[in-house]
Amino acid sequence: MGHTFRLAIGQSPADLPTAQVRLDWLSQALPAVAAEGVDLLVLPELFASGYNIGDQVVLRAEAADGPIAQTISALAKAHGVAIHYGFAEMDGQAVFNAAQCIGPDGTRLGGHRKLAIPPGFERQYFTPGQGCRLFTYRGVRIATLICYDAEFPETARHVASLGAELILVPTALGAQWEWVAQRMIPTRAYENGVYLAYANSAGTENGMRFLGQSFIATPDGQELARAGSQPEVIYATLQLDKVSAAQTRLPYLRDIKAFGPDMR
Repeated sequence: MGHTFRLAIGQSPADLPTAQVRLDWLSQALPAVAAEGVDLLVLPELFASGYNIGDQVVLRAEAADGPIAQTISALAKAHGVAIHYGFAEMDGQAVFNAAQCIGPDGTRLGGHRKLAIPPGFERQYFTPGQGCRLFTYRGVRIATLICYDAEFPETARHVASLGAELILVPTALGAQWEWVAQRMIPTRAYENGVYLAYANSAGTENGMRFLGQSFIATPDGQELARAGSQPEVIYATLQLDKVSAAQTRLPYLRDIKAFGPDMR
């Protein structure tokens, strides 16, 4: 079968009211996740703070190694599962819509700050991030794009060209954007020959209704798992040899070079 990797998405309830309640939900979910032999659990955009919470998003912002990170580190170690989660990151006077991955040994594997801040309230609070970096975990080269980042084909193409085999996309997609979750984002996996995990919230938070429909897509355009509209955890086993097979069958990453540097 080749190199396999066990992945889960925690489609958490949107209405968890505080950071502590969110951590409690995670703590309660992890025993079942660990029992499934999961290597990595992916959580939604701004999971640690909440998304549609107004000024509270700044008040709940913390450094990448802050108290929430320390708690998640302890949970990752206790259950032997890497945890990738969204949070509001405070760095000096700037606040970023960020995500990071904590390994099962409790150390930080990698992180990302949202590049493209969409129209709406996020622009009141968040500074755009700069650049994309991959991290490697259990032999898998992994990239992160947050929500709106992945709606630009150029970003997924960029991280795939850097060698990403799996793209993690924590999101806070509203219920009116079903086409994005059903059509647009799955296409990012196919057109780059990579696995993609899209992790959304479920339910309603302060009047905003989330779509749910988190999914795990394969490099050849299939879906391994898709959630409904309610909170749940979905699972899939990735077969990493399918990445090279898909990129050989449809060599977009190689053949785009024929268009010249202005088209890449």
